[in-house]
Amino acid sequence: PFCWRSEEDPLIQYPRQSWFIRTTEFKDRMLANNRRIHWLPEHIKEGRFGNFLETNVDWALSRERYWGTPLPVWVCSETGRAEAIASYAELLTKSDVAGTEVWERAKAEKPELSEHLKVHKPYIDAVTYRSPFDPKGTMHRVPEVIDGWFDSGAMPFAQWGYPRAGREDFAEQFPADFISEAIDQTRGWFYSQLAVSTLLFGDEASSDTDRSYREFPHPFRNCIVLGLMLGEDGQKMSKSKRNYREPNEIFDRYGADALRWYFFANQPPWTPIRYNEQAIKDSIPEFLLRLWNVYSFLVIYAEIDGFDPAATTGAKVDQLTTDELSRAGTFRPAAERSELDRWILGELNRAIAAVIEHMDAYDNFAACGRIIQFVEGLSNWYVRRSRDRFWGEDRTAPDKLDAYWTLYECLVTTSKLIAPFVPFLAEAIWQNLAVAPFGESVRRSVHLCDFPEPASATVDAALSERMGLVREIVSLGRAARMGAKLKVRQPLAKVEVILVSREHQAWLEEHGSLIAEELNVKQVEYTEQADQYIEYTVLPDLKRLGPRLGKQLPEVRKALAAADASALLARLETDKQVSLDLSGGPVLLDALDLQVRLQAKEGWAAAQGAACVVVLSTELDEALLVEGAARELVHAIQSRRKELGCRYTDRIAVGCQTDDPLLRTAAQQYGSFIQGETLAVTLEPAALDGVEPVDVQLGGAAVKLYVEVVPA
Repeated sequence: PFCWRSEEDPLIQYPRQSWFIRTTEFKDRMLANNRRIHWLPEHIKEGRFGNFLETNVDWALSRERYWGTPLPVWVCSETGRAEAIASYAELLTKSDVAGTEVWERAKAEKPELSEHLKVHKPYIDAVTYRSPFDPKGTMHRVPEVIDGWFDSGAMPFAQWGYPRAGREDFAEQFPADFISEAIDQTRGWFYSQLAVSTLLFGDEASSDTDRSYREFPHPFRNCIVLGLMLGEDGQKMSKSKRNYREPNEIFDRYGADALRWYFFANQPPWTPIRYNEQAIKDSIPEFLLRLWNVYSFLVIYAEIDGFDPAATTGAKVDQLTTDELSRAGTFRPAAERSELDRWILGELNRAIAAVIEHMDAYDNFAACGRIIQFVEGLSNWYVRRSRDRFWGEDRTAPDKLDAYWTLYECLVTTSKLIAPFVPFLAEAIWQNLAVAPFGESVRRSVHLCDFPEPASATVDAALSERMGLVREIVSLGRAARMGAKLKVRQPLAKVEVILVSREHQAWLEEHGSLIAEELNVKQVEYTEQADQYIEYTVLPDLKRLGPRLGKQLPEVRKALAAADASALLARLETDKQVSLDLSGGPVLLDALDLQVRLQAKEGWAAAQGAACVVVLSTELDEALLVEGAARELVHAIQSRRKELGCRYTDRIAVGCQTDDPLLRTAAQQYGSFIQGETLAVTLEPAALDGVEPVDVQLGGAAVKLYVEVVPA
């Protein structure tokens, strides 16, 4: 015998008599009830929980303890026959009832005692009555109390006092939409609720007036089974082991939202979580910090340009109407805005619809993934692609105002979307963007707002697919650069795109300048001649094919190496399988049996995705190297601005001393570009008087950089 709570204490086990509930008689009904419950994860239904029901044993109901619900069974002193009493009122109807004065005396001495205590020890033990089985006998309550797990299983109806009270509340709340606890409750609370509910509210009582809420499933429709929280030592967190950290440490260091988001978004809730402070810290930049940076971007530039959503309209920010805002002259309906604005508003509403769908299915992990995806697009595509619009000099330009309104609407709506997950961040954004400008005309808290509903009219499915394809091309191009160790700031001559489907090629060609700018290339072309740039190697998946083919694997590897990889992949695409002629006969292989590796030919770098292959030219001539050096100078100057604490609008003077001919040429040829990107009023190839230089290395060349703020 052992005790997991006191490992050093010896235990003694010995058999005891017990009262049982014959749950085995109800096994089939419990299985039928279980089949109607939606379990997350799904495998619990027929696995851990279903197997437990299949091997069900009778429930040992009684416990030999003082504290607990007294077992309402009275036994005859003469015959040993017993009967169960349904209520205290029923007990008082028995013949020659005695012992109730024990409770009455206690109540008189302490009037504050709850009436509920009269059915508990020690008062109930004093109550006796004449035996209905033998005139000489007296009925005494048995000494046992009921297993506390029965109390837990009775919770769905006992909380209302049902059936003697709370019938309406019970009918409204039963069965519960969902419950949630950790996986160790599979044989605890999950079972006790289902067992008690099935015993009391079986589906055979067709004439019962409460039939409507006695149909399976009950007492809950959905059950989210949580994984265990493990300590840093990999064991379940336990007070006895002291292998846990105080939550306040995380709250004080990273904020409560960081811990909440880590639990919601780091893994499905049924996955065991091993506490790791670094993992919590690492989860912050992906979403929390990224969203905060987008919010900060809007706040900073809105202050610079004087953008005030409340200055031109009295409409509620959570009930913006096109008519009211368009009359103000600064707000244009989404349909009249740029393609980029229409895309991100469509993505916002697609995200809302997806989050609602996932949350309705009790899948918070997938919902968080969709929010992350939207915020990533908002930050790394919309804001980045719109920077020139925000930087424009004309504060009243329609395109600039469209950018402000679009980003503003996205952030206000996002604050509502994330409110259940990260309530403090959501509230901070709402207070500054909604309450601060609009005051009492909006709800005082984001948590008092309705959850957003998707505006399907703003979603352009074709635009979403096309922009998604552009983003995939850009992402693959950057991956190819990284593989070839070419910095993004280094211009390249050309990118070749090989599309799986040519459906959107014409639209992509119209947006060639966008792709060229994002990938920093001079030319964007589309080709079907992939063989000019890449070659494939097809290998067998050893883990998958090993158990199946055994000694034939070397022959399979040899046959794949000898085959025309492009032709083999074409057959695989058409027929969904390929046949290899081996000495023992033909072998059929599908896509899962093969590993396909892409290799770019000399002078090219390539990356492959689901919709395309992107191939970059890696050959650099003098002109490309000079332009790359100019971009490196811009990056170095911008870094120096940041070190000096320059404001976004500060103008600077720059001096650049170097013996490197490439950098000197870059500063001469691209001087206007460098000044425009860095807000430099001058760019000199010499030291600036009275300015302390910083030494930087650009492409292996030494540079002395002088930067000073020019008074306005």
